[in-house]
Amino acid sequence: MKTSLPRRTAPLAVLLGACLALLPPTTAHADSIRAQQWALEAMHTQEAWQTTKGKGVTVAVLDTGVESDHPDLAGNVLEGKDMVGFGAERGDRAWARHGTAMAGIIAGHGHGVGRGDGVMGIAPEAKILPVRVILEDGDPARAKARSTRGNALAEGIRWAADHGADVINLSLGDDSKSAHPEAGEDEAVQYALKKGSVVVASAGNGGEKGDHISYPAAYPGVIAATAVDRYGTRASFSTRRWYATVAAPGDKVVIADPDHKYYEGWGTSAAAAFVSGAVALVKAAHPGLTPAQIKKLLEDTARNAPADGRDDSRGYGFIDPAAAIKKASGMKPTDLKAAAYGEEYFGSGPDAAAAQGDSSGWTAWLAGGAGVLLLVSAVVVWRGRRGRFGF
Repeated sequence: MKTSLPRRTAPLAVLLGACLALLPPTTAHADSIRAQQWALEAMHTQEAWQTTKGKGVTVAVLDTGVESDHPDLAGNVLEGKDMVGFGAERGDRAWARHGTAMAGIIAGHGHGVGRGDGVMGIAPEAKILPVRVILEDGDPARAKARSTRGNALAEGIRWAADHGADVINLSLGDDSKSAHPEAGEDEAVQYALKKGSVVVASAGNGGEKGDHISYPAAYPGVIAATAVDRYGTRASFSTRRWYATVAAPGDKVVIADPDHKYYEGWGTSAAAAFVSGAVALVKAAHPGLTPAQIKKLLEDTARNAPADGRDDSRGYGFIDPAAAIKKASGMKPTDLKAAAYGEEYFGSGPDAAAAQGDSSGWTAWLAGGAGVLLLVSAVVVWRGRRGRFGF
């Protein structure tokens, strides 16, 4: 018998965050941005790209929307879905900032002659499927309305799985003190896994605030990304919990913005996007592998593993897509099987008919208190004038 759960009253947080600052005025144009993308070298992308750059793979970005006209993403963004239905619109400053940043990390292809300018993603030939499930912190609608639709995330996960998402990126979560699992969300995750979609989520930014569990990262079968700096050291803000799978870049990460400037940010939000990009490369090279196989593959091939093989701060170590692609060459696909903890409190698993009928109303806001899991502390690349912007 399925245990019924209270509806979420705590804010579903977008794990992005707080303030932005311009990149140094010496960065006269965008081509210097590439040199600041330390994650490309750290993740051995050149080696992985000898096999694939993600062509043929679709990554759903469930977020605040994605600016398809950004020069670093042009041609890589598919028609998506708005599960929220209100708030900022395209062209507004509060439109799609976080989602565009995540999409750029995953599938940015740069721009200009030879595409040597701008942000290069981990899987630059993958396609982005944008699904809007949350509002930006700066969206004026958040001050006037109580919340977004409470089932937007669960419906968004199912929609993405039904519309060809090979990977579902969730750079968001609730890591507040009152965070708790939602049966509908867990069932949606299991539904996606059963359909073959790999689900990646931010581990949480609560490393300095009690390491509270973050959902959806803690749902079974999810690949939970923790954040490290360029030296491979756990970022102090990165949540330490049992569900940590692998670590990825999450400090001083260069991100693209709809305003066509570039910012430097930090958070497990970015780490999740890097992991999703890595998964896209593995899926492109080995399309028959199941979500469970890919999760195990990333664990087995992670670099700089903790002394005991795994810990709650970095999972199994730093993600290495090139090593995963190489090891996967000797693997055979297995039957799709959704992971589950049973009925104790996560629900009974995928049930499409029941989920369609469970479309209850409106719940607490996606508030910025818990914050979008990428806290951005940045500086716009092209302007010397310093400024701060809220997310």
